[in-house]
Amino acid sequence: MAAHAPAREKRAATLEERARLALDGVLDPELDEPITDLGFVRSIEADGDHRLTVHLRLPTSFCAPNFAYLMASDAKDVLTALPGVGAVTVLLDDHHDSDLINRGLAADAGYRGTFGAEAEKDLEELRLIFRRKAHAAAMERALAALLRQDTSLTEEGLHAIVLGDLPGTEATHALLQRREALGLGTSPSDPAMVDDHGLPYPAGEIPLRLRFARSVRLSIDGNAHFCRALLRTRYPDAAPDQSPRQEDSTLITPEKEHTP
Repeated sequence: MAAHAPAREKRAATLEERARLALDGVLDPELDEPITDLGFVRSIEADGDHRLTVHLRLPTSFCAPNFAYLMASDAKDVLTALPGVGAVTVLLDDHHDSDLINRGLAADAGYRGTFGAEAEKDLEELRLIFRRKAHAAAMERALAALLRQDTSLTEEGLHAIVLGDLPGTEATHALLQRREALGLGTSPSDPAMVDDHGLPYPAGEIPLRLRFARSVRLSIDGNAHFCRALLRTRYPDAAPDQSPRQEDSTLITPEKEHTP
């Protein structure tokens, strides 16, 4: 039996790598960033029988329980879907509702089954709220960059901009991903400035809608920076687990003023 131990350990290590790659696709619902980049994945362990145990952590013990559950549930879902994986255990550490959330995850009780009467919205309703916010932020990033790039373009002029007019940048790619997650069109001929249902805004409403989207984006970006710092304060060993956040130039670059 001992002769097989190295091979079993090698399989386990490979599974841990695959698990981390899978967790790259799990976004913090409020911050719209991978939980791996944020440092929220505390540890990943696989044994020779392909059983996975993952510990998650958050910046504070009082982060909203619904956000925490959504993150942990999504993590368990992507890990369970990995080919060849055995049992999956996802544990949320050091949260005031850790015991409740961990019991619910272990029993596959679902959101309402875990929180009972405290669950004001079901999981898909929560997911939709955050996906819409992420779309608004991504749309503002992409269109604000276009306004800075083309000084002749006005905010009202964004009414005529279609996805095919956007440059092939990371901001555009992120916007297409957020639209796809909402079931919105991603064709090059689809309008870029749209509401939650994919309908274009009237030209006269665009400056106001753009400012609202900007406020959503600033809230997400600011919270992401704050939560990263809080996590490092709470867990001094977390810094190496965080990936550097790409600086968003829209945080420091003045936007083009709207002139009536």
